[in-house]
Amino acid sequence: MATSRWPAAPARRASPRRRGAVLERAILDAALEQLSTVGWNGLTMEGVAAGAQTGKAAVYRRWPSKEDLVADALQAGLPGIGAVSDSGSVREDLLQLCRKMREAMYSRPGIALRAVLHECDGAMAERFHEVIFDGVIRPSVDQIRAVVRRGTERGEVRRGAESDLVCETIPAMMMYRSKVYGSEWTESDLAELIDELMLPLLGAGGE
Repeated sequence: MATSRWPAAPARRASPRRRGAVLERAILDAALEQLSTVGWNGLTMEGVAAGAQTGKAAVYRRWPSKEDLVADALQAGLPGIGAVSDSGSVREDLLQLCRKMREAMYSRPGIALRAVLHECDGAMAERFHEVIFDGVIRPSVDQIRAVVRRGTERGEVRRGAESDLVCETIPAMMMYRSKVYGSEWTESDLAELIDELMLPLLGAGGE
């Protein structure tokens, strides 16, 4: 019965360790766990509260809807892309960036996000597209552009190679294969993506 599942929650809410950011982190983690086990359609606010060992009211006070909770859980959980160090080689820098993107895409939040996108339709899916764009795509494109600029300054890359279409090629290809084929990107796949597609687009020779 429902009454037998919640008795411990008030005691936990009274503990300072379960307030503020600590409790919010527990709720977000519970939401990711729900997404990874039952998906978007099976996720409930009650189930998230149970996973976080708190009351349903504590969840609703912070997130008035399931969509709000899931969007925050995905955004908070996605690994940051971060800056790519300058190795002196466009090829090596792009490979380093591809590995970071792969880590984000195949992290638990990344897998959960792609699952949500498959299950949602219409305006709701658009909201989660924004999460992956802001969390993975845009930071990746910014870093690709920075790598291309460095290569241009060294004379390794042709002038004018910083266009949006060129810089969006890597994330577009990685998302396409992941969504359409459901396959992972191996090291050889990443190397082929750089050597057979990106370097020719950039007018850069192979190593």
